[in-house]
Amino acid sequence: MGCVSTAVAQHERQVLGIIPSAFTVNNLVRETCGKEIKVATMHERLITMMELSDAFIALPGGFGTLEELFQMISWAQLNIHSKPIGVLNINGFFNGLFSFVNHVVEQEFITQRVRKILISATTADELVDKLQAFRFEPDPALSKLKWSPSSSQKEKLDLMLRL
Repeated sequence: MGCVSTAVAQHERQVLGIIPSAFTVNNLVRETCGKEIKVATMHERLITMMELSDAFIALPGGFGTLEELFQMISWAQLNIHSKPIGVLNINGFFNGLFSFVNHVVEQEFITQRVRKILISATTADELVDKLQAFRFEPDPALSKLKWSPSSSQKEKLDLMLRL
């Protein structure tokens, strides 16, 4: 992340670091090149990123990258946001991931419509073009979900347990 933010700042573009406070202890992250927002948790980081971002781009990375990538995809699938999500597939880094995702489609755990949420390109220019052209198509069954605070209140369930 540091290399990317430094390169962005060197080209006089806006940099925003959303840093969980735990990462600021013992210098786990270096000083941000631009504006910095400190948050309490990783979940708060994801929510803040979702609220402030126009799109999401994943670069080659580890479990943290994959976790954040899939969180944004699942939130898009659930109609929590409708922003484009892309991966920069440098040197085929994500080929195995795409094979797995396509397998999940073949096994009918996700639809082809949902599969289209994840955009891929091998160059930054191509990825930006694809992200700009992206038009979100919500899943008709899931498009009825409402994520406003009033809809998140628990409804009383009438359950009976028979042993």
